[in-house]
This record gives sequence, C-alpha cells and structure tokens, in this order.
Amino acid sequence: MKNEITNEWVFDQSPAEVWEYLTQPDLIALWLMPNNFAPIVGQEFQFTVKPIPSLDLDGIMYCKVLEMVPGAKLSYSWKAGPGNGDFPLDTVVYWTLQKHGAGTKLLLKQTGFTEVNLAILNGMTQGWQTNVQKMLTRLNEIHHGNTNV
Repeated sequence: MKNEITNEWVFDQSPAEVWEYLTQPDLIALWLMPNNFAPIVGQEFQFTVKPIPSLDLDGIMYCKVLEMVPGAKLSYSWKAGPGNGDFPLDTVVYWTLQKHGAGTKLLLKQTGFTEVNLAILNGMTQGWQTNVQKMLTRLNEIHHGNTNV
C-alpha cells in the first residue's frame, strides 16, 4: 500500500518568494486554507476547513512545526480526526526548496498514511496538486505585474 505523497514543482520565482507562501499565514490562506501558522520550531497551529463527515474529519488539522531552515526546509506534523481527541490521520509534511536555474524546485513529501487513511491519502494527493497550482498562479500574477492577489 502507498503510504506517502510525493510531488515536485518548478517555479520561476526565487526560493525566498516561494518560502513566503509556505510560511506567512495570510499567504498560506490564499492557496491552502485558513490557519494560525507561525514559523517557529515547536509552534502548534491549525488549518481549518468545513467538516468532512465522509472521511471522519471534523475540519481541523492539528499541526506542529518540526523543522525549519529558512528558505530551504520546513516540516510539520499534520493530524486530524473526528473531533474527539482521536487522530487516525497522523502524518508529517516535508517541504524542500532548491535553487533551480533562476527559479525554485519545490518538493513535497507527506508520510505516515495507513490503510485507515486510504481515502484521505487519495484526496490529499489531488488536493496538493490543486492547491500548489493556486500558489503558482498567485506567484505568476505577481511576477508578471498583476498585483490583484
């Protein structure tokens, strides 16, 4: 069984520009979901969405910053469940940024999925693609002079 998500994207923008979209709460909310993220190792934070009863999720993702190397690496735990303190989804998200020509290669890995999380794994696999595309679109709008973000 597949137990992780891995993706790679290439951006025209610098690692510093992409980094902002991974670490500033207002920018994260534009492409991923509302949050109270703070770029501090050990900081606990939450992402919030509407509850998803079909996946037994109450809509709150409980996270904690595990590692941060500014402009290069970010990892955080990502736990979710039905809202009773039980977290059948208990994963870790790893972001790595690498200089790629004049731009950036962004790597994502999310590990820790189990058979219980198979439907969530499938949904998040497509979800990351869709949401990172939103980030790319916003960065391209800024990069090409359209500041209506």
